[in-house]
Amino acid sequence: MNSAYPAFVFILFQELEREITFQGGSGLYYYYYKHMLTAPSFERGIYELMRDNRTVSGQTINAVERLSLYPELITSLLYRITGSQDVIEPVYFYIGVVFGLQAVYVTALFVSSWVMSGTCVAGILAVAWYVINRPDTTKVDYAIPLRDNWALPYFSCQVAALTGFLSNNINSASEMFCYLLMSATTFTFILVWEHSHYVLFIQGLALFLLDSFDLVPSRKMADIHKVYLSSLFLAYVLQFQNPALLSSPLLSLLISSVLARYFQQNMKMGPLVARLMKLFLHFYLCFTTGITFSYVAKRLMPVRESDFILKFLEVKFGLNTTTDFVTNRLLCQECFQTPSQDFFLRLTQASVLPFYLLVLLICLISTLQTIYRRLSGEPMKTNLRLEDGRIGEQPEVIYHVFHTMLFGALAMVFEGMKYLWTPYVCMFTAFGVCSPELWVTLFRWLRLKSIHPVVLALILSTAVPTIIGFSLWREYFPRVIAELSELQEFYDPDTVELMNWIKTHAPMAAVFAGSPQLLGSVKLCSGWTVTSLPLYSDIDLLRRSEDTYQVYAMRSAEDVYKILSLHKTSYVIIEESLCNELSHTKGCRIKDLLDIANSHVVYDKGEMYSFSKHGRFCHEIKMNYSPYTNYFSRVFWNRSYHVYKVNSVISFQY
Repeated sequence: MNSAYPAFVFILFQELEREITFQGGSGLYYYYYKHMLTAPSFERGIYELMRDNRTVSGQTINAVERLSLYPELITSLLYRITGSQDVIEPVYFYIGVVFGLQAVYVTALFVSSWVMSGTCVAGILAVAWYVINRPDTTKVDYAIPLRDNWALPYFSCQVAALTGFLSNNINSASEMFCYLLMSATTFTFILVWEHSHYVLFIQGLALFLLDSFDLVPSRKMADIHKVYLSSLFLAYVLQFQNPALLSSPLLSLLISSVLARYFQQNMKMGPLVARLMKLFLHFYLCFTTGITFSYVAKRLMPVRESDFILKFLEVKFGLNTTTDFVTNRLLCQECFQTPSQDFFLRLTQASVLPFYLLVLLICLISTLQTIYRRLSGEPMKTNLRLEDGRIGEQPEVIYHVFHTMLFGALAMVFEGMKYLWTPYVCMFTAFGVCSPELWVTLFRWLRLKSIHPVVLALILSTAVPTIIGFSLWREYFPRVIAELSELQEFYDPDTVELMNWIKTHAPMAAVFAGSPQLLGSVKLCSGWTVTSLPLYSDIDLLRRSEDTYQVYAMRSAEDVYKILSLHKTSYVIIEESLCNELSHTKGCRIKDLLDIANSHVVYDKGEMYSFSKHGRFCHEIKMNYSPYTNYFSRVFWNRSYHVYKVNSVISFQY
């Protein structure tokens, strides 16, 4: 035997073991990054991705548009032009860029808390809380290349820039810097994440409330609207005329704000009536323009992502009882469940939640007082002094009150929203406990006479964060250091064996069917064509996934064969973990969802039972008898996977 052969096998297995750590959608994104590096040139790589007929069977897709691959394009370009080929391996460069962005994320939180409180201690405390609550603030620990891990650092920078821009105590040069930074980060945020415009819509609602009660100068609101509109336009062009941006609620909100401002300026009325009329016009015009844009998008564009999201929300809140496999599957995802008690317990143990509620309550009451004064015709003070005790008159504080309340309301319904809410809980709470203005505001309400409120506020704004910091250091520092220094390795010999078989035995023209998560790994490790992809934002791919999941349903061999043949499938992979799936939540297993969608369930005394004249396909095919052997031939198996070849010529054996 050639002595080089064992070394080659070792290198091959080492590469496979490294790549399968990118699970599901993560593997798919890394595949395209790797593809860009193996292309003859950067331009050729982009051309191939925009005309990709080697990913989804029977389709030629624009992968850049469909998967939002701008992060991979930019990272691969950086890897080429910096000459990193001789310094670092591509996988470590890719991971390093993602973790570098997380450092930017944390730095932006640090700056936001510092700017609002006036002390860097608040920034340090915000970062400490962010790191301690890492399971609830970021997904980068277990899913590195996901789009939100690329996008949220830019959103954090945008929020930091917006915080400085809204501040009254800012000079013209700093204001211009914040404006330019806000423009760049808003555009980048929209460009790299397909759901970013929904996040900006929630942010826009917070700014809309500030504008409705004239809590921020009209000039600044007009500048912010320009940032939004220009970013949407540029992203629309670079995202290949993305129809979702035209029907975006953010665009409806912006247009309604412009119209409301126009009507208000041309109507003569008292200050109170004018503000109430402005508020009414905002709501009315936002509603009507939203309907108009949705109608136009529905008439002109075939993709109905917004319609699907609307139906999903209707089912989630019980407004629509008509469900299907795709909707039920999404409802069963952990990110769409309500938060567990463990989430609130972790925040409480880290002391962030109790102080957050205290800070929010003080700022909210002060904000409501400010709104009342504005409705009464009293102008806002731009040069506040510490002894005034009016923290709710600072525009940046008012914005963050509305920001954290809106995102917090969503986080109470969808657990996945905690990654947008918890980081700003850490930042907002750190600002509050370190801000003398907040404590002065509280003591002004309490009417302290024994000690001057300003003196006591200065003492507490130093003592409280110091005590919190020491307690966190004592309880969490050793644990966090141990977690960060621990090298967590993912090793799955069965998956490595499967991927090695695919690379060495399957023909290059083969098409693989299976669960979308597994197909993401198949695409990364082999490059072979697959029937579906692990994307939850593409309706067509979700329907394809439903078809390939039928191997776990109670369907006949002929039915499954016809479905797989429709997608030009050469091999189908059956996973033992899905076929024999055990779950405490009955009704959310893949086979339960399929039985419900296929009307193969009966209900008796509140219990659900599966019933069909056909056995479960993934069980029956392992028996190796006709008619299953007529349509399928087993070519590989191990403890976790069974691979069957879809026969091109049906052989009837009895």
